[in-house]
Amino acid sequence: MKVTVVGAGAVGASCAEYIAIKNFASEVVLLDIKEGYAEGKAMDLMQTASLNGFDTKITGSTSDYSKTAGSDICVITSGIPRKPGMTREELIGINAGIVKSVSASLIEHSPETIIIVVSNPMDTMTYLVHKTTGLPKHRIIGMGGALDSARFKYRLAEALDAPISDVDGMVIGGHSDKGMVPLTAHATRNSVKVSEFLSEERLNQVKEDTKVGGATLTKLLGTSAWYAPGAAVSGLVQAIACDQKKMYPCSTLLAGEYGLDDLCIGVPVILGRNGIEKIVEIELSDAEKAHMSESAEGVKKTNGLLEL
Repeated sequence: MKVTVVGAGAVGASCAEYIAIKNFASEVVLLDIKEGYAEGKAMDLMQTASLNGFDTKITGSTSDYSKTAGSDICVITSGIPRKPGMTREELIGINAGIVKSVSASLIEHSPETIIIVVSNPMDTMTYLVHKTTGLPKHRIIGMGGALDSARFKYRLAEALDAPISDVDGMVIGGHSDKGMVPLTAHATRNSVKVSEFLSEERLNQVKEDTKVGGATLTKLLGTSAWYAPGAAVSGLVQAIACDQKKMYPCSTLLAGEYGLDDLCIGVPVILGRNGIEKIVEIELSDAEKAHMSESAEGVKKTNGLLEL
């Protein structure tokens, strides 16, 4: 099992670290355009192998995609954050160019690979990979819902004053502050609905705190988060690599599911060796349907900024 992570920044390196520590992959390749950066990160991580008890080989490469050849799964974290004075259109234009180039280079050397997109705006970048690569839809996955759901469960456990292992919940919709649809009505504490424990007001606060989860961390850290995003990616990679048939909310190309068509947005899917093995349609309330429809309109608006 060979996994490539493109982008050796904080998220990419954390992703590589968590994959290695879980010890299910034989090799992880870190690739970056910055000279020596991926090699240095890989060496640093390899020097933790005896300390953390893993045998996964981590190698680094500066823009040499031949090193990624034969990768079963490829993760794209590359792209730039929005800078002061930069318009949304400019950001999307730059990141679209990066993601398009990276995905083409990966597929050239690993034509049977499964691609996981992390680069933002994630739903739109996932849609771009669908439109420009020709890969089957089950082999293109957007990572957003897995991270948003982890943040949702953190906030639920905090509100319940409960161990997080007791809590289950899911976030669907677009991977953005306004686009997220935290499913509070479906959330449980050890199979008991959380509404049995929390007031509607408290649940709404959990929902709002979840939706600004990334922005909250950016404000505190001065940069985007990396531990939870890296862990979320590693969870998706492991579910595929180990054929676990686990359900995660992921951004996938819809063709009528949830009443939506021709866009990538977060919905529950079953992940296994073939990538997305099934899209799971769950019953939504009228309010959840309306929120999902609003989220989809936001994603489509962003997709419209792509030059396909």
